[in-house]
Amino acid sequence: MVVGETHVVGADRSGSDVRTVNGGGADLPAAVARLERDLAAYRPALPDRAVAEVELAALARQAAGAPAPDQLRHSLLLVAAALGSVSALTAPLAALREAVEAHLTRQ
Repeated sequence: MVVGETHVVGADRSGSDVRTVNGGGADLPAAVARLERDLAAYRPALPDRAVAEVELAALARQAAGAPAPDQLRHSLLLVAAALGSVSALTAPLAALREAVEAHLTRQ
């Protein structure tokens, strides 16, 4: 998906909707919180769960301040690498990516 592309997903496994139209993206702190919540609810073993949790915590700290673009991209890359193959987390991971992209375009 590319910034500016329309993407609507209804009723994903977390029970919430992701609606991104024309690159609006989710708010970064909200997207981080949603993925943290959905990851916590995902019970199967994940080899890189700890990496994802550490980087989500880093993203939460960064979202609260004025993060450097390189730090945001690095944390997003690590989260995506750790969770990208988990279909149950596809929607919240996509929302996080879109929120990071939206945040970076506003800077």
